Amino acid sequence: MFVAVASLTTLGLILGLLLGVAARRLAVEGNPLIEEIQAILPGSQCGQCGFPGCAGAAQALVAGEAPVTLCPPGGRDVVAALALKLGIEVDLSGIKDSGPQIAEVKEELCIGCTRCFKVCPTDAILGASKHIHSVFREACTACGKCVEACPTEAIAMRPVPVTLQSWYWDKPEERLAA
Repeated sequence: MFVAVASLTTLGLILGLLLGVAARRLAVEGNPLIEEIQAILPGSQCGQCGFPGCAGAAQALVAGEAPVTLCPPGGRDVVAALALKLGIEVDLSGIKDSGPQIAEVKEELCIGCTRCFKVCPTDAILGASKHIHSVFREACTACGKCVEACPTEAIAMRPVPVTLQSWYWDKPEERLAA
């Protein structure tokens, strides 16, 4: 019994040591610009940009395959930060800054068709066939896929209601001294 435990322990230590050495020698360095771009993006992984997540969007931005205006939830601030980081000039006049939003179900219009929660990437919609659906606010990323899928227009995107937990005081604008 002791010989079996000792041999398995020795084997585990040797293989662990080999894996550690291999991880250091065969490590692949990533592009640090991709990580910086990914840190600028909101990180909601909503897919509104057409990429599988913020990491895919960051890779496309660095490769020049996507415009800096690809992130609707980010708004003007994210577009400006991305343009500054990538050294690109962008016109911010056509970009709307809607602020944080959430999906809301109008109960009187919901027929319980289940199309909305089938397309929700974060499982934020709860419901069953022929029953009224509801949205979990904490899980909704405001991607809008449920709005497009709803045949009765029972789902709409609304601004996040202001509560004590979500309220913030806007930073006052600096006035230039003349």
